[in-house]
Amino acid sequence: MAGILNMNVRTFQVFPDVPEKLQPLLDLAKNLWWVWQPDAVELFRRLDRGLWEKVYHNPIKLLGAIPQEKLKEASQDDGYLAHLNRVYEQFRHHLDEPGWFAKHHAQDPSLTVAYFSAEFGLHESLPIYSGGLGVLAGDHLKSASEIGLPLTGVGLLYRNGYFEQYLTADGWQQERYPELDFYQLAIEPQKNADGSDLMVQVEMPESTVHVRVWKAQVGRIPLVLLDTNVSDNSPSDREITSRLYGGGSEMRIRQEIVLGIGGVRALDALGLDIQVFHMNEGHSAFLALERIRKILASNDKLTFDEARQYVMSTNVFTTHTPVPAGIDMFPPELVSRYFRNYYPSLKLDEEGFLALGREDVGNKRQGFSMAVLALRLADSYNGVSQLHGEVSRRMWHNIWPGVPVHEVPITSVTNGIHSRSWLSPEITFILDRYLGDGWKNDPTDQKVWEDVAQIPDEELWRAHERSREKLVVWTRRVLREQLTRRGAGFEAAAVADTILDPEALTIGFARRFATYKRGALLLRDIDRLKKLLDDTKHPIQFIFAGKAHPADQEGKELIKSLVNFGRDPPVPTEVRFHRELRHECRPVSRARR
Repeated sequence: MAGILNMNVRTFQVFPDVPEKLQPLLDLAKNLWWVWQPDAVELFRRLDRGLWEKVYHNPIKLLGAIPQEKLKEASQDDGYLAHLNRVYEQFRHHLDEPGWFAKHHAQDPSLTVAYFSAEFGLHESLPIYSGGLGVLAGDHLKSASEIGLPLTGVGLLYRNGYFEQYLTADGWQQERYPELDFYQLAIEPQKNADGSDLMVQVEMPESTVHVRVWKAQVGRIPLVLLDTNVSDNSPSDREITSRLYGGGSEMRIRQEIVLGIGGVRALDALGLDIQVFHMNEGHSAFLALERIRKILASNDKLTFDEARQYVMSTNVFTTHTPVPAGIDMFPPELVSRYFRNYYPSLKLDEEGFLALGREDVGNKRQGFSMAVLALRLADSYNGVSQLHGEVSRRMWHNIWPGVPVHEVPITSVTNGIHSRSWLSPEITFILDRYLGDGWKNDPTDQKVWEDVAQIPDEELWRAHERSREKLVVWTRRVLREQLTRRGAGFEAAAVADTILDPEALTIGFARRFATYKRGALLLRDIDRLKKLLDDTKHPIQFIFAGKAHPADQEGKELIKSLVNFGRDPPVPTEVRFHRELRHECRPVSRARR
């Protein structure tokens, strides 16, 4: 027994035996460039269409589960090999050729940007996001890769990701938290020169937390991800990166310490010299404190304010939340417990530290706001639309006492998207056909878009109709699978084949179910809505998608109200809340029979 207990435990990562001609598939699978390339997606799907769905569109998992004979067949298929070579050539061109930034800003080759976010929505196979904030962050990385911006993302690697959603019989949302197998994701642990795992340490009140550093590659852009689920940590410390937005205030402050302070230390450990730090929402604002601490540690003659001025000049803060209730606010005593040993390294006392996070610095009973901390430690701040900029200036004008609201220096940069992630393959094909590569490689060139007028209206409309038909087919299939899992009989499951009309006007709502997003606004005037739904000359249908936060009871009530509306006998339509097991939005479909 003693000999057994003294045995060394070793971890092995097993890779599939991919034939030599298919080796480029491994490079493609390990880089998330493929997620916005329809031709690359089809390359993996062609190997085994059924398995591709079962592994939730994860190419790493696909290659590990596919029968060896299918790989052998593909390696002998000239058509497949031509497809692979075409995609791989595009992939290498993307990585090897200089991007827009290198061509237009060659005079500033040393610029490097770190983009911190609590979530990144890149693809359903890497479920470390919950909603719009993460999707925006993911789109930023994709866009940065497209233009060659020298950017590095920094986030947390959640073992349970965000929850999967299912509904009870009465329409109430329930949650489940599947555990991710990191070794079947497109991420790799970073190593020291001696081959050991790269770790950084972050101090907590009762312990020192060890943080493993991982990396996902998004085209040209590295995404650094932090993981506390390591054997050297206590069970409570291992839970820090368990769930996205899980737990209460104490878990949240622990996560944000790891993200902000641990993130800066991880970048240092990787040898990255970052000039600009971008805080995507206030979750990562502790990074500014760590940067100040580093400067003071290297030059003891500087004061806190002197170090702060330098750090502010290289910090950018984007605020997303238009209501104070949506911003992290920690009790002063909680902040003091976690940062009491950190104060001396900043040359601050407790009161000076807490004042950094108070809107009213003289009000000692006021909570510690992460948004206020970010505003006080950055020189550039913006909302995410022109209207949101106005709202933010009103929300935070007290931080600049005596300054008129319209002169508060919070600007706005309207949220954008990575267009190629949101275009259907049908529309992408048309743009490629009529606009060439210009719309992808230089979308700001107005001359490129002048050729849009050459696209026949009929061709655009056919592509739109094909996309809507695919949505209907997908929704029907998902509903049938859901009903079958619930034990429905053949007749009950067959209902799925009748929902939605491929030719009807389809209106979608895909957002988190938070009250301020007004997901049930459609039900404000039930009589008017029923008349619209009963108009046979102008058929209309709705598809809703989204989750409520597990602790948001009001958000769950919104989902329940939509489900129950569809069960109202006078309504001549159906409401279905489809639960897809993939980490996507879960649609509620409002369909005519």
